[in-house]
Amino acid sequence: MAGPLTTGERLARLEARAEITDLVARYAHGADHKNDPAILGPLFAPDGVWTAEGFGDLRGREAIAAGLAEIAASRILWSIHYMVSPHVVLGDDAATARCHWYLWELCTVAEESGPTDSWFGGWYNSELALTDEGWRFTRVELEVRLQGEAMPPWTLKKAIPA
Repeated sequence: MAGPLTTGERLARLEARAEITDLVARYAHGADHKNDPAILGPLFAPDGVWTAEGFGDLRGREAIAAGLAEIAASRILWSIHYMVSPHVVLGDDAATARCHWYLWELCTVAEESGPTDSWFGGWYNSELALTDEGWRFTRVELEVRLQGEAMPPWTLKKAIPA
């Protein structure tokens, strides 16, 4: 960036950070609703990418929405995501960004022996672009760094409402 920013430019950058942080929260909301494709799909650019070792590489908004829904139906049967400390770095053009945040997830995983309550820890690295639809993920990469069985297992009081 050359020279000091105008008040309008500073406001636009603050709004962009707020919108990106909101996008991360909406991603968690969709994930906690069984990877609802109606919530998660629109968060991605049409040619977006979602990748996580052991889970898959999904390319394109529709493939991401369908692929994440399949993961919830077959592998991660219940979850609650804590998206922690989103760090947004806007590009000089204020139309692209990178965002990194930590993941702490409680979940129930489908295992051959039956559902197993587990926890995951790791982080997300993402790239975003300001599109005609607003801020959208162009790339999301999940790096699972920790995984373990919950002891004792969860006692669910009530399912998360749709």
